[in-house]
Amino acid sequence: MSHAMQAASQDSGKISFLRDQRKRRIVGDILSHLLLAALAVVWVIPIVWVVLESFNKNTGPYNETFFPTEYTLDNYVQLFTDKHVLDFPAMFMRTLLIAVVVCVINVFFVLCVAFCMSRLRFRFRKTFMNVVLVMGMFPGIMSVVAIYFILKAMGLTQGIGVTIALILVYSAGAGAGFYVMKGYMDTIPMSLDEAAYLDGCTRWQVFTKITIPVCKPMLVYQALTAFLGPWLDFVMAKAICRTQDNYTVALGLYQMLTREYLNDWFARFAAAAVVISIPIAILFIVMQKYYQESMSGAVKG
Repeated sequence: MSHAMQAASQDSGKISFLRDQRKRRIVGDILSHLLLAALAVVWVIPIVWVVLESFNKNTGPYNETFFPTEYTLDNYVQLFTDKHVLDFPAMFMRTLLIAVVVCVINVFFVLCVAFCMSRLRFRFRKTFMNVVLVMGMFPGIMSVVAIYFILKAMGLTQGIGVTIALILVYSAGAGAGFYVMKGYMDTIPMSLDEAAYLDGCTRWQVFTKITIPVCKPMLVYQALTAFLGPWLDFVMAKAICRTQDNYTVALGLYQMLTREYLNDWFARFAAAAVVISIPIAILFIVMQKYYQESMSGAVKG
């Protein structure tokens, strides 16, 4: 009798827990926070390690402890002043120039193509979109060799020509990335355009005074992705830049980790990694609000 009562009590306890939404919510919140805390530690520790390593007094990669024990600012100072081996300031400014120019060209091209695909109707429109979609599935590395020989024939593989070549290469396919922007423009009612046309607006005025202001959140997303492409690219830069005089920051960081420079430049490599992260962090912090709006708009579109 007593066993039967205990079993009944346990069953009622299980049932009450399963039916008690408050208890289930508390347990779910605890498990969710534990999981998020574990993931946060996994994500944050490498970043903290790189930041601390950038201040490490030991310039080599081998330490007795996981985190450095002695700190100094010399790594940052030498990174910008010691130019006899690697001219990091020149690499930084060259990459920043390329990224900013490519960002402007990319945003303009994407806006124009997305507006045409979303607002205009013309022959071969769907064919063009399908062709672009299929071509976008091929990896860009397939064309690296062909692009290099084309640039070499044009005399853009030496001197200032390398910077121009990188801008051309990163901007050339910008218009093909119109799908996300087009999806956002499709959510804008056509009645806005029609009302503007009735008021006497031209197509260019509709594009600049109505479509672009409404697409401001997506503009931020497009500008971010367009800036990050050349800023972080390694493969195309490695194929085009043949000498250190034309290196971008990605190639400079890679050069610091080669066997020849590793013992003297590892701490400066960490400092350079922190420095090149600053523009990206500033962009995300400033544009975070618009970036979230663009993501929700893209999903909706």
